[in-house]
Amino acid sequence: MSINSFFMQRALAGLRRINLEGLRWRVFDAKGQVLGRYVGHLKERSLKDQMAKDPTEVIRKAVMRMLPRNKLRDDRDRKLRIFAGGEHPFSDRPLEPYVMPPRQVRELRPRVRRAMIRAEKKAELQKQGGMDTRKGRKKEEEKAELIEA
Repeated sequence: MSINSFFMQRALAGLRRINLEGLRWRVFDAKGQVLGRYVGHLKERSLKDQMAKDPTEVIRKAVMRMLPRNKLRDDRDRKLRIFAGGEHPFSDRPLEPYVMPPRQVRELRPRVRRAMIRAEKKAELQKQGGMDTRKGRKKEEEKAELIEA
């Protein structure tokens, strides 16, 4: 018995307890996607080892850790079905494929953004050869005085 068939049987056993009528089914293709808030600071097992052992548990933990910790969390956990690979027992039901939205990069804080703009301008001025900073002006004036004298 392969690992995938074991997990398939385990998922089907859980489905027998749930009333499936009227539920919407969505298919999420998580291949190449970032898992929520990344499984970090693991002390016992690395992500690579866990993915080799049971990839469904990695995704389950990522989803459950993003949910609020309240009474509804357990109900959501019971309804969540994760299958490794492309095969699943719901081929007879209408499935809605879910398209992942593009990831949005968080905007920088205004102070950090201004500092980056200043640094870019300073680098651009240094490339052009003209030092336009205060320290640069003083040094250029001192050099000009030494040349005149």
